[in-house]
Amino acid sequence: MKFLLRLLLSALAVVVLSKVLPNVSVDNYTTALIVAVVLSLLNFIVKPIMVILTLPITIVTFGLFLLVINAAIILLADHFIDGFTVNGFWWALLFSLLLSFLQSILFSFLKSDKKKSK
Repeated sequence: MKFLLRLLLSALAVVVLSKVLPNVSVDNYTTALIVAVVLSLLNFIVKPIMVILTLPITIVTFGLFLLVINAAIILLADHFIDGFTVNGFWWALLFSLLLSFLQSILFSFLKSDKKKSK
């Protein structure tokens, strides 16, 4: 149940960011939900492999290369999903930063509800 709520909140964040950022677009709410699912799958499967393969450059850049990996994951999702477009690397980088920020805010509401129910 919590996973489904997180997916819905991620889809909401994708929709909000597509309205705010000019070079990011999502066709409809179903596409936003698909983007949330695909991003979670890519973060679960592809991202750890990319982190391990790029570990030396990540260490040299003090972890800043992880931002590049996040942008690459966004561009990979753009490649797989027809109704989701991100125009360029820098927009993908900005989208990934803002998506992480929005998700942390939205997911904090789930944690506060958990503490109240105890």
